[in-house]
Amino acid sequence: MKISGTGSSLPKLEVTNDMLAGFLDTSDEWIRTRTGVVSRHVISDERLEDMAVDAAGKALDSAGIKAEELDFIICSNVVNEYVTPQLSSIVQGRIGASCPCMDINCACAGFIHALEIAESFYMAGRVRNVLIVCAEEPTRMTDWSDRRTCVLFGDGAGAAVLTPGDNIKSIKLSASSAVDKLWQYRLLLPTPYVTKDEHDVPLQMKGQDVFKFAVKAASNDITRVLEEVSLEPDAVDHYLLHQANIRIIKAIQDYLEQPADKFPTNIRNHGNSSSASCPILLDESVRNGIVKKGDLVMMSAFGAGFVSGAALFEL
Repeated sequence: MKISGTGSSLPKLEVTNDMLAGFLDTSDEWIRTRTGVVSRHVISDERLEDMAVDAAGKALDSAGIKAEELDFIICSNVVNEYVTPQLSSIVQGRIGASCPCMDINCACAGFIHALEIAESFYMAGRVRNVLIVCAEEPTRMTDWSDRRTCVLFGDGAGAAVLTPGDNIKSIKLSASSAVDKLWQYRLLLPTPYVTKDEHDVPLQMKGQDVFKFAVKAASNDITRVLEEVSLEPDAVDHYLLHQANIRIIKAIQDYLEQPADKFPTNIRNHGNSSSASCPILLDESVRNGIVKKGDLVMMSAFGAGFVSGAALFEL
């Protein structure tokens, strides 16, 4: 398949590091030097499904595809206010589509997993036009008194439309179970029969372990993809990496021995928006003229699980 259109949507409220320093024991310098984040977009009066629909509509317009022409919708989402129905069902109805749809939870690597699903369905002869929507609100997962986690994240939605083509060159997915490194518990409703100890726990993260996994997994995934298509890192025009931490991005850049201008970023003003990170970065890079038609793009992402993936495609 090929990516024919992209779209993104962000909350209107932009929260700066200085604003966080008003109620946290932190500072702009502390956050910026450790993460690369200066501000992030945070949901206030928006609903996540509205941003998902907005991003989807922009992607459809960009691709010149009507919702009625879609054969499948894949929505990547970790958590939202709806337990059921799935977010993709809400998007399907709101945009006027009538195709099957599904949600996946592959944490921050969701967009690349959705690409693999779409490509596999296409190769099986099941679909022609697919909409991928990644909509995330990780700011609702963190403890806003914990400066180790809440300063990292921002909310948003990104989308892409895939149509027939031969532009996706290779995709590699990987997983290495490490539940205790990055996790969150959510308290479910009680029953008269539950006797086990249950409680809510906001997002917990062992930062150094996540850093090491991210650099190793991304480097390995990218290397495997390049080996499959017999290309060297120099052949890639742009590396679009999950915007989790500027130090992680720099470490992967150093491993690949590639110049910084091949690594567009938006972490400075977005933070980590989970699986929405990659499609938002792709959409902004396309609309800003950084990534152009015919460019060879490597995308890489990693997240809780741990799961990761890399995809090489020509725009």
